[in-house]
Amino acid sequence: MMKNISRAQLKNASLEQLNALCEQLREEIFRTVSACGGHLSSNLGAVELTVALHRVFDFPRDKLVFDVGHQCYAHKLLSDRAALFHTLRQEGGISGFPKRGESVYDCYGAGHAGTAISAALGIAKARDLKQEDFSVVALVGDGSFQNGLIFEALNSLAVLKTNILIVLNDNGMSISPTEGATQDILDGLKTGERDARLFEQFGLTYMGGVNGNELGSLLPALEEAKTKLKAGSVLLHVTTRKGLGYPFSENAPTETHGFSPKPAPQSKYPAALGEELIRLAEKDSRVVVVTAAMTDSLGLRPFFERFPDRAFDVGICEEHGCVLAAALAAEGMRPYYAIYSTFLQRAFDEVIHDVCGQNLPVTFCIDHAGITGPDGETHQGVFDLSYLSFIPNLTVGIPKDIGEMRAMLRMGANYGGPFAIRYPLLGSEGPVCPVERGKFEILHSTTSDIIVLAAGERCIKLAEEAAEILRGEAEFTLVNARFLKPLDAELLASRAEKYVVTIEDNVVTGGLGDAVARFYRDSGKFVKCFGYADAFIPHGEAGSLAAKYGLDRDEIVSCLRELHARG
Repeated sequence: MMKNISRAQLKNASLEQLNALCEQLREEIFRTVSACGGHLSSNLGAVELTVALHRVFDFPRDKLVFDVGHQCYAHKLLSDRAALFHTLRQEGGISGFPKRGESVYDCYGAGHAGTAISAALGIAKARDLKQEDFSVVALVGDGSFQNGLIFEALNSLAVLKTNILIVLNDNGMSISPTEGATQDILDGLKTGERDARLFEQFGLTYMGGVNGNELGSLLPALEEAKTKLKAGSVLLHVTTRKGLGYPFSENAPTETHGFSPKPAPQSKYPAALGEELIRLAEKDSRVVVVTAAMTDSLGLRPFFERFPDRAFDVGICEEHGCVLAAALAAEGMRPYYAIYSTFLQRAFDEVIHDVCGQNLPVTFCIDHAGITGPDGETHQGVFDLSYLSFIPNLTVGIPKDIGEMRAMLRMGANYGGPFAIRYPLLGSEGPVCPVERGKFEILHSTTSDIIVLAAGERCIKLAEEAAEILRGEAEFTLVNARFLKPLDAELLASRAEKYVVTIEDNVVTGGLGDAVARFYRDSGKFVKCFGYADAFIPHGEAGSLAAKYGLDRDEIVSCLRELHARG
């Protein structure tokens, strides 16, 4: 276990000692991520840069704002959390992202891309208004610089009349290699084929060509940037190598971006998505795919290789991806927009305004739905059923397994309106049977006075486990509530049960339970809704978190037992 490094030790260390510290940090990061999982290659590449920033600036008096946030591991080790680092991403341990409640060194939380410059400007402006004196540094990397919010912030830079240092950690990657003209511009700046007038017109002093993995070059560049910061805002462009120090990670930065110490189960939704979309595209020339810098993690690499002209990676630009899909649909294509649940939140307005407002046939393939576990609050996909539930024209499907997801994807090719399919990362295979829009499936029928409506794989399994525990003691009818919109009004109206229990892998507010409760309003039926509490769910093991925040099997069993006793 690594010991905490004092500020004095860091400030007084020789270059040789700092290089040795970098290797020590790299070893600690590798050892911990190997045990706990986490973001490996991005953190290995950012070690020297983080050490140099801590050496030159006086954190936490000065403020360091991360973009995306997952490259903060060395920062945590250098900010009095080395003794806790072995708890990384574990329930009750330290977060894998900056978290304001965890340390004074984490001045601003971040889990999504593009926020750092806006946040740095806000912090700097507050500093100015309070007549305080400290430096504000925005560390931007892993493809974030192509996000539109970055350029919205740059647009305000001169207007706000405050000074910040933007450190661009350019490793040419997000999760996958960075796509688009922004990266071409950055590459041109590194080679001298382009000049820096664009950034200068935003009011920045540009400094570039710095090796971010070489302290001998990096430290004087940061000192110079700190001096220039007194006169105005500065952009320091450094290059780093993702995965540095471990050849297997350097050679496979995409595969080691996110690392899990446990072998992943073979049956996964992303692989099925890629397979099914290729199948659809082979039969229908209208089928196209859009993603936002998630080509590999969403299982789309085979599609991109098979149909390069019909596959679009827009980078970390979720809003743009949504509008692009809408416009493709407006011209007769059948776009599938694949995206994580937590990242679709960023395109919420475009889902309403561009897709559903125009009733366009875009199919949203929403991966990582429900509690995802160790990445914490910013990555739990527990809000999508709620924020999609009230949008007109939108159909929302919740498949019970991979086979049913495939069936819904096939339905999307011929369905003439917006369609959202939400599913978790891991799942079980199942038969591919035709699915009728807005129709539930009765999985187990009884004469009991209890009916359970379960949405999605995790919830159906919970209900099945409850049935097994209650076998011979209490029974209930189990329904696969595979559509939130439209609800199966015909089935719901036909049921005679007095007690209705809903289970969903989503916050309880605004999702399936609320919709069913509204349907049965004034009917005299008792409706009990199981879902997640009105809270941001921290990092930890997914099953443990689900139980703690609202989907506890024993509580469901107790509820069903009590309802059975009521008769």
